Amino acid sequence: MFAKSLPDGVHPSHFSILNHLARLGDDKPPARIASAMQVTKNTMTHSLKVLQSRGYIEVRPDPQDGRGKRVFLTPEGRAFRDSAIGKVSELFGDVIGAEQIAIMRRTHADLVKMRKHLDENR
Repeated sequence: MFAKSLPDGVHPSHFSILNHLARLGDDKPPARIASAMQVTKNTMTHSLKVLQSRGYIEVRPDPQDGRGKRVFLTPEGRAFRDSAIGKVSELFGDVIGAEQIAIMRRTHADLVKMRKHLDENR
């Protein structure tokens, strides 16, 4: 359902990159994002080109390493990410009932802790 709500050419994996940059901050090298997404450097390069062509990210030279690059989320990218989250919330709102929402509310804090631990220990 989520994939169908995204524009043509934008995949859930692209959204995941934007979500990662929004949650954990941008100004990261592509290789670090590739590691976080558990994909190859070539796959990440392709995904970043898609996101850059849509204006969702900027890829700039690394000021410390002339050969390196850094990835930045643009205001358009942040707006797209926020909009996608809103759409998926609406989509799943029709599918998920009160009982499932109560379970998610009870487990949310623990899942956030787990995600934080995993992010910090890649």
